[in-house]
Amino acid sequence: MKAWPAVLLAVVAGCTVGPDYRRPDTPAVEAFRETPPGWKEAQPRDDLERGKWWEVFGDEQLNGLIEKIDVSNQTLAASEAQFRQALAALGISRAALYPTLDANGTVVRSHSPGSTLGGTTAGRTLTSYGARLTAQWEVDLWGRVRRSVEAAEAAARASAGDVAAARLSLQAQLATSYFQLRALDAQARLLDDAVAALRKSLELTDNRYKAGVAARADVVQADAQLKSTLVQTIDLGVQRAQLEHAIAVLTGVPPSALAIAGSASFETVVPAVPPGMPSALLERRPDVAAAERRVHASNAQIGVAKAAYFPQITLTALFGFTSPDVSVLFTGPSRQWSIGPSIAQSIFDAGLRRSQTEQAIAAYDATVANYRQVTLTAFQEVEDNLAALRILEEEARSEQEAVEAARLALSLVLNQYKAGTVSFLNVVTAQTALLNEERNAVGIQSRRLAAVVALIRALGGGWHES
Repeated sequence: MKAWPAVLLAVVAGCTVGPDYRRPDTPAVEAFRETPPGWKEAQPRDDLERGKWWEVFGDEQLNGLIEKIDVSNQTLAASEAQFRQALAALGISRAALYPTLDANGTVVRSHSPGSTLGGTTAGRTLTSYGARLTAQWEVDLWGRVRRSVEAAEAAARASAGDVAAARLSLQAQLATSYFQLRALDAQARLLDDAVAALRKSLELTDNRYKAGVAARADVVQADAQLKSTLVQTIDLGVQRAQLEHAIAVLTGVPPSALAIAGSASFETVVPAVPPGMPSALLERRPDVAAAERRVHASNAQIGVAKAAYFPQITLTALFGFTSPDVSVLFTGPSRQWSIGPSIAQSIFDAGLRRSQTEQAIAAYDATVANYRQVTLTAFQEVEDNLAALRILEEEARSEQEAVEAARLALSLVLNQYKAGTVSFLNVVTAQTALLNEERNAVGIQSRRLAAVVALIRALGGGWHES
């Protein structure tokens, strides 16, 4: 029979108030619109190794720049520091699961007044020495401490997801800026080629004018077109410098410390990125996993709030020595001890605990709504970039045909101009059309690469063809 109290205490100690966590429902998406169907219940797996996804583009300079993010990017460093804060907060919460043990020593000198009855008697001055150990432990009958630890664990895991999301975002920003810079380099080469061709046209027109077979207006038109193209070439320098500065800051160095040499070509292959199943998206995206873990943390906080309705039981034990003579302080007669529980229960709080519980429930509802919104946004971003890649691929094929047609048109018009059958205005029009089509082709290539980066980011990072 003596064992029953211990058994009963163990059963009660296993009680935890508040709702147990269940992952909220999200919109069921069987498949992305442009992929085969397939669905399974998602579990957060944002801790999976993503690998160096940027290496799929085969650009060594891009690889080197992105790898500097982990070393010196300050935004990522701040995010990692916040993660360490969350881990420390978890340690603080876990410490409440165990008893505390404190030691203290005292030397107290006191004076008491003498008696004033029947005459004045001198007071006494005493010195007391003490050494004590005090142990204290909250009996977590209602699960307040355990719910606090549960909330802190979920918050720490959410913070880890924030770090992964920040890293992925910074990598995608750098890759996008890099490809935009390379597109500007390609456009600058097109403009340089156009300037060289326009100089030849100006020379040809000037010779024809001197020979009396061309009008002065043709020379003026050729010179104006040349100068206009030179202005476009100079203007690209502003955009390129700003992109180079942005890349420098992303790598954690001052803009003056980074110089990216111009590239000889812009032939980066646009890789095919398989999106997989929608459920895998919820497993891979760190921001989705972080939002779901914040729901878990908010759910645990409801239990913490509800546990406040129940008594708080604390076990306290003291062992020590007290003596007026330090030489006999640690002897048997000086020993003192005490042990026993204390129970604290709030009787009236003017609705404080009810309001705190309602606040925790409202916070939970807000995190659920945010989690569902983050999920919907994730699906939208994948669908947007899948559609963009498909459409831009078709556009790239059509644009390449337009470039070939513009080149042929310019060749024919130049021959006609040399033969004197058309005016130089036709040549100007054909040259402008070709330059515009070539720049459009470069722009489409840049947009396709940006869409690939955005899709990889939307899918949560790296991917495997298997």
